[in-house]
Formats: sequence, C-alpha cells, structure tokens
Amino acid sequence: MQDRPNKLRSKLRDGQLAVGAVMYSWSPAVMELAGYAGLDFMRLDNEHAWRQDESAEHMMRAAAIGDIIALHRVDRDNPYLIRKALEIGAGGIIIPNVDSPEYTKAVVQAAKFPPQGTRGIGTQCFSAKWNTTDIAKWIDWSDVEPMVGVMIESVKAIECVDDILAVDGVDFALFGPADYSMSLGLRKPDKNHPDVQDALTKTIAAAKKLGKHVMFGVGADPDEIARYVNMGVTMLELPADMAVLRAGWGGACEAVRQRESRRRR
Repeated sequence: MQDRPNKLRSKLRDGQLAVGAVMYSWSPAVMELAGYAGLDFMRLDNEHAWRQDESAEHMMRAAAIGDIIALHRVDRDNPYLIRKALEIGAGGIIIPNVDSPEYTKAVVQAAKFPPQGTRGIGTQCFSAKWNTTDIAKWIDWSDVEPMVGVMIESVKAIECVDDILAVDGVDFALFGPADYSMSLGLRKPDKNHPDVQDALTKTIAAAKKLGKHVMFGVGADPDEIARYVNMGVTMLELPADMAVLRAGWGGACEAVRQRESRRRR
C-alpha cells in the first residue's frame, strides 16, 4: 500500500463488515485475484511460513494492483520486521502471541515514527515510492493509515485483554482459537470448546468497549458466519487459499470418481 487512504480502515470506521482470507501459497496471482474477487484484506502468514526474502515485496505489489489490503503477520520478538513490512507496503501488521500491555506498547512503538514510536526512517522503499513522494506527508500517512493488529491466543493474554486493546495505536485483535486451545492444555485445536468461545466473547467485548475490532476465522458456512457476526466479529477471515483449493479440487475429483464407479457397474 502506498500513500492513499486505507480502505480497510475506512470500511471498519464506517461500521461495515470486512471480509478477507489468509494466504499460505504466497502467490502474487492469488493475491491479485483475491482483490478482483472482492475481498477487503488478505493475511499473509510469515509466522509459520519461511519467507524473509523478496517474496513479500511481490505480494505487496500484487495487492496494490488488485486493490486489496495486505496484512502481514510477522514473527514475534523481532521489531525490525514490523518496520520492514510497513516499508514494503503492508496495509497493516499482525503480531502473534501478544500477552501484555507492555509488549503491545513496544509493538506500536515499532510501527510508528517519533514522537509516538521509535520506527527508523528509510524512504528508498515501495511505500514511499522510492523517495519520490513528499516525505513529511508520507511520515504522517505512515502513522495514520497502516493498521496495527495483535493476536490474542493465550490464557495470559485474556487475563489482561482490556489493557492490551486499550493501548493507543492498536486497531484490532486477531483471536487465535488454535493456540488458545493449546494454552488451555487441550492438546489440539477446538474452536467450539466452551472456554475458547468464552475467551473470544471477552475479546469482542473488550474491543467493542474500546472502539477496536476483532478478526476471526469463520469458515464458509453461512450459519457459522452469521453466528460470529452476531457475536460482534467485524473482520471475517474466510478459509485459506490452500484450503479452498483442496476442497475444490477434492470435491471435483470425488465427483469424477463416483461417476466412473457408476459407469463401471
């Protein structure tokens, strides 16, 4: 994203639902297509994917072409990746496993220029149009338009979720049911476990009180989507690109095999 209003931020500010997905293929073509398909955002996973190379820059250019906001989830405990993600054009960053207001403040500081933060300046980058834009305006834009998201995914985080989301500069929380399940000692993800659902409810309540937003993976079932919208989720994350391909191809293959089985009877 370059010096233009963040349409995801604008949509949420206007009280509209935002719809996106998550990408594991790291395909620029898929990112571009997601924008054409009407998605508002795409979460790039660089916590579990190993992509600390030029791949991310290609994704940001594809996002700009497809007019979709790329939200870059970076590795925890590396504030320099926050700066790098914003320099290459991320419309927002997401930090995993945030579990204290102190760490939240450090995240915001890494994403903002002084005096609000500690981000170092570098203008030879995509978001600054390779030093061809008005730098003072770019600095102001950088402090206002890109979004900052934190992941709530542990029992420790839920204990102080109000304080985490109250930190100035945080725009939204991505609730992680899988890691929260593990934090409970369940040994496997269980999105529908009562304790997981209770934690999500607490996160939504804190966000609503503070004028912030909650992102959550809702699947593709209309009833499930309605359920979480009614709970107060405002950023709906549809299934990942690889899951959509697996389901589509798998279903088509099964239909062909069933037809062939009937033909041979």
